Amino acid sequence: MRGTGSIRWQNSRFCWRACSDRNESCTQSFEDSPVSNDDLITSAFRRATRLGGLVTRVGMSLVTEQTLGFLRSDPIQQARMLESQLKNAARVVEALGEMKGAAMKVGQMLSLHEGMMPPEIAVVLSALQKAAPNVSYRTMRRQIDAELPDADTIFSSLEREPLAAASIGQVYRGVLHDGRPVAVKVQYPEIGEVVRADLKNLKVLFGSLIAMFVKIDFDPLWEELSERLMEELDYRQEAAHMRAMAELHADIPEVIVPLVIDEASTGRVLTMELVDAIEPASACSQRYPQSLKDRWGVLLFQFVVRGLLEHRFLHADPNFANFGFRDDGRLVVYDYGCMKRVEPGLSRAYASLARAVEQGNYEALPSLLKEMGVHHKTSGAAMELDLIKPIFDLAGDIFQDSPPYRFRHDPELYDSLIDLGRTRWQDTTDIVFPRDMIFIDRTLGGLFANLGSLEAAAPWRDLLVEFLEPVEKG
Repeated sequence: MRGTGSIRWQNSRFCWRACSDRNESCTQSFEDSPVSNDDLITSAFRRATRLGGLVTRVGMSLVTEQTLGFLRSDPIQQARMLESQLKNAARVVEALGEMKGAAMKVGQMLSLHEGMMPPEIAVVLSALQKAAPNVSYRTMRRQIDAELPDADTIFSSLEREPLAAASIGQVYRGVLHDGRPVAVKVQYPEIGEVVRADLKNLKVLFGSLIAMFVKIDFDPLWEELSERLMEELDYRQEAAHMRAMAELHADIPEVIVPLVIDEASTGRVLTMELVDAIEPASACSQRYPQSLKDRWGVLLFQFVVRGLLEHRFLHADPNFANFGFRDDGRLVVYDYGCMKRVEPGLSRAYASLARAVEQGNYEALPSLLKEMGVHHKTSGAAMELDLIKPIFDLAGDIFQDSPPYRFRHDPELYDSLIDLGRTRWQDTTDIVFPRDMIFIDRTLGGLFANLGSLEAAAPWRDLLVEFLEPVEKG
């Protein structure tokens, strides 16, 4: 729930500056910045025109490069096509980062589904995870007052600088009149209308863009993305998620779920107790001992696996900024807008898949995946073992008996995964992935990335088996 950088206003456009990456102290004030509702590009016509123009520019560029590719398929031409793809992805990032709402959110979601596009493109789109420019306090305060007419009697104070800025809202630190510190999550004005107006245009944009790269059925993916996004617009739904998660973790004191302040919450404003914690960047630094990082890693692993296999209610936004860490070893989980309920059959299928990997029974993987709905679209045949084995080899290493596997924030490992994705990407363009798996796989991939940032080590196999056995018996 904390920002990762600061924003400056430049030439009437949002420009993101990652001060944290430069070890700078950012003191820029946005109180007097000329930000208004129009700066969110709320006009349906303007947004449609902007998105339509983006589709045209990206589409024409890609068609030109692909046409040239038929004439010249040498390495130089392939490099030129990759360069063009990267430029197109950069155009998408720039435009969607400015437009916020569904435009930015869908780009963020897609950036975490690397299998749908060349890995280089996914890397560029991942910049949207940070491209969240602030909107002025004046604009956001009007939204608070519209939702909570008695705000002055509820809050004794609200800080003007947001703790965090995201695609559909911002979070502010406040204090209730009874003295309790709170975090106040506020939607951007008219963002619901903006999102609904964007969705049709965005389906055309991303459907066209992805169709240039891969041959997949985009409709199931889009349905899942849009449903999760619409759920995030309803803060009452998020409040219900938080209450449910608090109840599920009532006997797990190591995991902290902030409590909802009902009297200060509506469909567009969500107020919760402020639970301060160590930010991920600091938690991963040399400031804290590795033994503590290992403990945090264990809690992250258990939280995700428990959600998938035991609770069947998964916190499906693995952005590392959604987690906080306490120096007593506990884990704080923020942001419950994107949750995924997992059907019992799918939960058991993931358990079977995990058991096969844990036992090294790779020959069972193609048939298990086919039973889950992952197979070749054209023929209906199961995926070839040599196509999926390299990925599961990495998982197999994690669940070795001894010594305990230590995740690494390793550039060489990352490069090898990129190379693997590049060589295998074209082979996977004919693969069907059920929509219900999209956010689950996204969450698992994000978990491993977060464990790598912590460089956590633990008996992962033993931790996994603790969750597998009840599922298999049940």
